[in-house]
Formats: sequence, C-alpha cells, structure tokens
Amino acid sequence: MTAATKPLPLPLIEICVEGIDGLLAAQRAGADRVELCASLLEGGITPSFGTVRTALSLASIPFHVIVRPRGGDFLYSEAEFASMLADVKALRELGVAGVVVGCLTEDGAIDEQRMTALVEAAGPLAVTCHRAFDMTRDPAEALEALVRCGVGRVLTSGQRDTAVEGVELLAALVTQAAGRIVILGCGALDPANIGEVRRRTGLTEMHFAALKDVASAMAYRNPKVGIGGTDLDREYRNTITDEALVAATIAAARA
Repeated sequence: MTAATKPLPLPLIEICVEGIDGLLAAQRAGADRVELCASLLEGGITPSFGTVRTALSLASIPFHVIVRPRGGDFLYSEAEFASMLADVKALRELGVAGVVVGCLTEDGAIDEQRMTALVEAAGPLAVTCHRAFDMTRDPAEALEALVRCGVGRVLTSGQRDTAVEGVELLAALVTQAAGRIVILGCGALDPANIGEVRRRTGLTEMHFAALKDVASAMAYRNPKVGIGGTDLDREYRNTITDEALVAATIAAARA
C-alpha cells in the first residue's frame, strides 16, 4: 500500500451538548469527547458549576467546558475577561479535561495577550479556541497567533456556515497547522456529508451537535406569558441531543 492510498486514521469525534442529559446521550452514542455548554441557542455559554460537578461524577469520557460569559461577539470588557480567567482557574481546580475559549480584538484579530493569559490560567488543561476563529479577518494569521499563544486546537467551519462550504479553507488549515495545533472541523456535519468532508480535508478531529426539538412534558401551559421572549411555544419545546443521530454520524465519519 502506498502513502497515497493509505487510509486516513479514524477521526476523534467531539459532540457539542447542552447540559448533563446531552453529555450522557453523547457518550452512550459513542462520542470520544464532549464540549459542555449552556444555551446552545446563543452558540454556547459557560454552564453552571453545579452542571460541571455533576458531569464529572457521571462522565465516562473527557469533556471540555466552554468559557464564554455571554452570547454575541468576542470582544470582551475588562470585567468580562476577569470573569473568564476566574472560570478557567475554577475549572482547573475542579479537574475538567479542558476549556474552550476565544477572544478577539476590535479589528478582527486573535487577542494574543488575553488568549495567552487564558492558556496560562488553564495550566495542564487542554485549551481549544472556539469559533471566534471563524470571525477573524485573516484565518492564516489567526492560526499562527493561536500557535504562538500555546492553544492546542481550534474549532472551525472554515469561516463559512457549513463545513461543506468551508472545505477548501479547512483543508488549507490542516496543511498549515502541520501538527502544531489540531484543526477541529465543524459546521452542520451529518451522516450525509461528514465522510466527504473528512476525505477532502484530512481532519483528524470532528465536532457536531446533532440536536432535535422535543415537546415539553408539561401538562399545564400558560399561554399568556413567554419567559424566553415572544416565541411562546419555546417555553414548551426543549432542544436535546439526538442520540441516534450522533451514532449515525459517527458511523458515517468512520466508514
């Protein structure tokens, strides 16, 4: 067998989940690792420390915790950044496997000073830069900045909404990284496309969410108030990790 025909190694699969039930569904379905978040409707924010402690007691696979104090952009105030440092230090003391962070400057570059400080606060923990990377103006330079900061991996869809659309940049980033930093590919990956994306990029780690909406089990429903906003039905619709879809997508990635 020649190098050109040598099969790709099986990719490590990370599942993005919201809360404990999502983590348990992902590990039952065969995930290798989980990114633990709250509020995936906002792209993920820091979960409660009660959630993290419970996850530590129940998880049989490693999980990384997102440290993001709010939704929206990745340009943080001094107070917000102080809270991120405090969260990273607390998560290190709790003993999680890793943290997921991202800070940008106002002109769309990686904030190297803040990212370096977060890496230092994390100590031995794995550090991933989340999709703040996809909001940078120059992805090649942003990748080099993350390497300089000591970040271990970067989550990216190739600066597009989907990995299929961003496949060329994903492949270029894998080549540029050259083993110095892991490219963790994401972006609407599913059983129909994950194998193609893997083959076209050479990704060794892949990330997806596999979510579905289910009706609330609440029997009594107040139609006069919506706590989460104007979508009244949202109060009685829960977004969960689809265990069967996770398993099917993992199988397609490794076919």
